[in-house]
Amino acid sequence: MEEKIFVREKYLKGIRPFYQSDIVKVITGIRRCGKSCLLKSIMTEMKRSGIPDERIIYLPLDRRGFKDIKTPKELEDRIESYIKEDGRYFLFIDEVQNVSGFESVVLSYQEEGYSIFLTGSNSYLLSDEISTKLTGRYLTFETFPLDFKEYVEMKRFLGKTTNDDVDTEFNEYILNGGFPKSLEFNLLSARQFYTREIVQEIFKKDVTSKNRVTNVPVFKRVQNFVIDNYASEMTVSNIVDELSKSGIKTKAATVGKYIRHLENAKIIYECNRFDLKSKKSLRKESKYYLTDLSLYFSLSTDNQLNYGPSLENIVYLYLISNGYQVSVGKIGNFECDFIIRKENREYAYIQVTYTLQGEDAKATNRIKEREYRPFRYIRNGYPRYIISLDRYRDQQEGVKHINAIDLMLGKENLI
Repeated sequence: MEEKIFVREKYLKGIRPFYQSDIVKVITGIRRCGKSCLLKSIMTEMKRSGIPDERIIYLPLDRRGFKDIKTPKELEDRIESYIKEDGRYFLFIDEVQNVSGFESVVLSYQEEGYSIFLTGSNSYLLSDEISTKLTGRYLTFETFPLDFKEYVEMKRFLGKTTNDDVDTEFNEYILNGGFPKSLEFNLLSARQFYTREIVQEIFKKDVTSKNRVTNVPVFKRVQNFVIDNYASEMTVSNIVDELSKSGIKTKAATVGKYIRHLENAKIIYECNRFDLKSKKSLRKESKYYLTDLSLYFSLSTDNQLNYGPSLENIVYLYLISNGYQVSVGKIGNFECDFIIRKENREYAYIQVTYTLQGEDAKATNRIKEREYRPFRYIRNGYPRYIISLDRYRDQQEGVKHINAIDLMLGKENLI
């Protein structure tokens, strides 16, 4: 009987053109975001297309019966045990980093024309080591926790009740986050406990196993500071200063290293600032966004929604998970929340705000002035958008006003 799997089409459509290619497909993403299920979806599609079961080899190296595979020879022997005749096979290896030196085995089967799919620890799959060994022979496909559209669809897939009021459902999504397994738990406290366990697992398996963390308490303070201040501009020196105020002395190089560990583990994403005047990236001035907002709500005592950074973080994740290149725009003394670009090299500019409505007419005018003003300094004719949770459309000055929830649900489009 075929296993029921939630299908994530937004990722499958990017991988599908390479199903038959001998280039290695490497699927990355934070732990527990659904990479293994994505592999199973690909295998299901292949079987439905007519590829015989015996031509598909699946090795989940973190599962019972496979955990003893630790060396290249043991990996090759297990693969060979599935090969009964000559011809092309489709090889799927989950948690491939469990085999030290797996690259030589992967390359040997690639040279025989096998179509190979890998998932594993981000700290290894994104390292210079694998890049050197597989140079020019692999493609990386990045995956994320569920976006809002997927969140609603997966709740229905699991037989869970969804709110008739989409705004209420969206608020719950912000608190619950998008780790697929967490949707099986009914209590918010259980979902947050699950997320905290993911963070502990990442620290143990992705951070400390690959990197030398000499001061765990300082690392956790850096981690908590970045998570608590997500969607805020920060520099390494800012963090060093804040830690110093708490009596913690550490070097900028150490803080910078710990932030890179968080990035490699896919807990955070760095968004650089881009100066529109000089056309240069300002690497010292960055914002950091969380791969899932549940990381903040599960690790913080704060369960109050702050729509400003929450909405900005969700829009950022929507953009990068849909293939946009994203920067924070600097326009003189003003900032444009996002400059986005797609493969066609077309640009667009985005401001994100909870609402354009204030408590009275004067407050409304102040908000609109704040959000529209950066656009007045952009004169290149590319599209400009304001994304908010407002249900009405405030179209002026050539700027398109989009409801964030409609954007997430696919009812609105950007470039």
